[in-house]
Amino acid sequence: MTPIKSPKKLIEVALPLDSINTACAYEKMPGIGAHPRGIHLWWARRPLAAARAVIFAQMVNDPGYQQGGGFKFGVNREKAAIERERLFKIIEALVLWENTNNEAVLEQARAEIRRSWRETCELNQHHPQAAELFNPDKLPGFHDPFAGGGALPLEAQRLGLESYASDLNPVAVTINKAMIEIPPRFAGRPPVGPHLPGEKQTKLHEDWRGAKGLAEDVRRYGAWMRDEAQKRIGHLYPPIEITPEMAKNRPDLKPLIGHKLTVIAWLWARTVKSPNPAFSHVDVPLASTFVLSSKAGKEAYVQPVVEGDRYRFEVRVGKPPEGAKNGNKLARGANFRCLLSDTPIEPAYIKAEGMAGRMGARLMAIVAEGPRGRVYLAPTPEHEAAARQAMPTWRPDTDIPPDRRSMFTPLYGLTKFADLFTPRQLVALTTFSDLVIEAIAKVKADALAAGIPDDGRGLDAGGTGATAYAEAVGVYLAFAVDRCADFSNSCTRWVAGNQKVMNLYGKQAIAMTWDYPEAAILSDVVGGFRPATEFIADCILKLPLRAFPGFVSQQDAASSDTAAHKVVSTDPPYYDNIGYADLSDFFYVWLRKSLKPIFPGLYATLAVPKAEELVATPYRHGSKEAAEQFFLDGMTQALKNLAEQAHPAFPVTIYYAFKQSETQDDTGTHSTGWETFLDAVLQAGFAITGTWPMRSEQSDRLIGKGTNALASSIVLVCRKRAPDAPTVSRREFLRELNAALPEALLDMTRGGVNSPVAPVDLSQAIIGPGMAIFSQYAAVLEADGTPMRVRTALQLINRFLAEDDFDPDTQFCLHWFEQQGWATGKFGEADVLARAKGTSVEGLTEAGVVAAGRGELRLLKWAEMPADWSPETDARTPVWEALHQLIRALNRDGESAAGALLARMPARAEPMRALAYRLYTLCERKGWAEEARAYNELIAAWSGIEQASADAGIKGSQAQLDI
Repeated sequence: MTPIKSPKKLIEVALPLDSINTACAYEKMPGIGAHPRGIHLWWARRPLAAARAVIFAQMVNDPGYQQGGGFKFGVNREKAAIERERLFKIIEALVLWENTNNEAVLEQARAEIRRSWRETCELNQHHPQAAELFNPDKLPGFHDPFAGGGALPLEAQRLGLESYASDLNPVAVTINKAMIEIPPRFAGRPPVGPHLPGEKQTKLHEDWRGAKGLAEDVRRYGAWMRDEAQKRIGHLYPPIEITPEMAKNRPDLKPLIGHKLTVIAWLWARTVKSPNPAFSHVDVPLASTFVLSSKAGKEAYVQPVVEGDRYRFEVRVGKPPEGAKNGNKLARGANFRCLLSDTPIEPAYIKAEGMAGRMGARLMAIVAEGPRGRVYLAPTPEHEAAARQAMPTWRPDTDIPPDRRSMFTPLYGLTKFADLFTPRQLVALTTFSDLVIEAIAKVKADALAAGIPDDGRGLDAGGTGATAYAEAVGVYLAFAVDRCADFSNSCTRWVAGNQKVMNLYGKQAIAMTWDYPEAAILSDVVGGFRPATEFIADCILKLPLRAFPGFVSQQDAASSDTAAHKVVSTDPPYYDNIGYADLSDFFYVWLRKSLKPIFPGLYATLAVPKAEELVATPYRHGSKEAAEQFFLDGMTQALKNLAEQAHPAFPVTIYYAFKQSETQDDTGTHSTGWETFLDAVLQAGFAITGTWPMRSEQSDRLIGKGTNALASSIVLVCRKRAPDAPTVSRREFLRELNAALPEALLDMTRGGVNSPVAPVDLSQAIIGPGMAIFSQYAAVLEADGTPMRVRTALQLINRFLAEDDFDPDTQFCLHWFEQQGWATGKFGEADVLARAKGTSVEGLTEAGVVAAGRGELRLLKWAEMPADWSPETDARTPVWEALHQLIRALNRDGESAAGALLARMPARAEPMRALAYRLYTLCERKGWAEEARAYNELIAAWSGIEQASADAGIKGSQAQLDI
């Protein structure tokens, strides 16, 4: 078989990583405005900046001199450095958020991609498959087989490629259709909908490039739907009139007497029967807070007033009293107290009441829009009655999946998706779902009137006429219903700080809430339908202006042939981190109601298909072990499929962001997630040619608040391993590592071919050239003839970087200390470093060397080490911990105590001595006089400590420090 002449791509050699990471962090910040991700919620999306940079660098040839495989390419080191700098400048401009649709910047990047492609085609012009694989006039297509939220296919399309996206999940498929398939099909068309009241008439020469006309029609028909809904269900959402009675003890309300205010939200508390027999006939509230507004100068709170066996809620302004912040909650979870009797209401009781269908709700407060901001009012009988009169005619009675990792409501009797909504919310969402279908008919009539012919084919059949366009608008209007569902359910939260509704999916779970806001879906507020369509329309405007085709299908990555001869970049599921199918059922039940006539095959089932989803979900497979095996087998098969099909001229890039847990075996406690995924990649037939840490997450996103959330993704750069790859010995592997890694490390730290890699990323980045050596072989054999494990290879690579034989926990501490000292750092950065060192933050915490929480991490100082520590009973004692315990003993109790402690762990004497010396010289080099003192004192006292150890009756190490 004739080999492909494929020059190394830029991503296999160098990247301006700092610039990419800075752009990713900026893109994740709140307040940057509309973003394509706002078209529809999806979990764990990659930043567009990372996707754009990776795909560009994946397709552009590295300019450095290359020889082998029957061809020569590139220029010498000096010229290559200049050329890389030019390419870096393109990437640095390309990733800026403000350049997302900057055609001048994008066209410069597209030109580089085309130039590299022509170079590759020229090298392969005589290849037997040249006509099939190397057409210089047409770029290869792009494919993402785990397309999810669509960031990667979208950015491939923005870079000028025909983009193909596939996924098993019908919600993801629909999102991708809305991102890359629908907009190019109707690009450049002006809107067909009637102008909104007060809107200026459209000029004939107005710019309707890209999806601007489509976005405008989403806006216009969304406004029509809202007006129609007002006619049908407006009586369920009445305004509130301020009466003299309301203003009796509220001076702030006196100027508003007689005014009718628009309600923003109704705040409810769930109720159960009091567990106290004397009050068992009373439904008592479960309120996690009584604070309505904590904004300075605008404070307001609920004051429960108990009168015998009754209670009512009053709203008061001013600073809340002590305890109001926690409502009648006693502790975390479902722990409350009865307002009437002070009897504890325990979790088991609340769960039993919920499962028996006896959980109710009571109105606590009303939030209205006043002339000067939010106005908080006590409940009124009229408004409680308005909510109670809602009678839904349809309910999404699909079961909520029983996954206890992310589905908490079934524990309390909310077992079907319909149970997550109040009757009024069900009526409203059903009304809007029905209006989507009516809007589609209206769009079609208006499109025909505007002169758009009808080709008789719908959207699913590839149509481009009036019918297909009407259905296209309908897709985005159905997304607006989904956005409202996210804000209009009984698992939302009222945020007292910014005084607004917080959606259900602020994190990757359906969590139980005890008090919740009911958004005014007909009003122009957060959670309202018209603001939802306006927001989605704004997000559509961030899609590419140039109409490169996109194609989306529902496929299994393990058997799909779509990747054939295409550039592949993908973001596969991360083991058991996110149950995408379970979570997306929440949206599926509403999309199906509106979109099944448009996509009958996609929405054929009652819920999202789950059997083939590549997530290790124990409840589906019977056990954790079976789920793990299912995931590994499926992922290996999917990756093998990609290795066989992907265009041979390009590497495959794979994003990986799994936050590994720990397992124990006969070799001890270690991290498995990263190693296991690498193993699957290698078993699939890939060789790894690069690893790049990307800052793809915000450390302060909701899932990260109070938790140690992952802040980085690792991009693996892979090539198909040669079918005749040889086998080598451990000795030969080490010889190659020693020859290749010094230059690679120099490039990374000094900015040779790269911009300098940030120190915290160095351990992860060095895995690239190390694993490139390991993975090019069919096997690396140990002395006993067994194949070397991935974990061992990682340890050997890291040992080279660390230049020591310390245990993984100590290696982490050493490198973290070098960059942070004793200061607190970001958990995400620590997680990346720990993964690279073969440990985890979880294990480091267990070892007693770090304090981690709320998205941060710091090393524990010697003074914080426990005085009752015992090396004999501590199952996990890194050299770092032993050393700092020795320093604690020396500083607190002198040389004798330190010697006695050393006598209890003589085997650690030499490693501790080496670590102390290394830390002393490190602190001295950095000018950390205070930090150096402890190590200096230990070094100076080492002889005395060893003598004290010998005097204790156990011979210690006799190593002497050469100071």
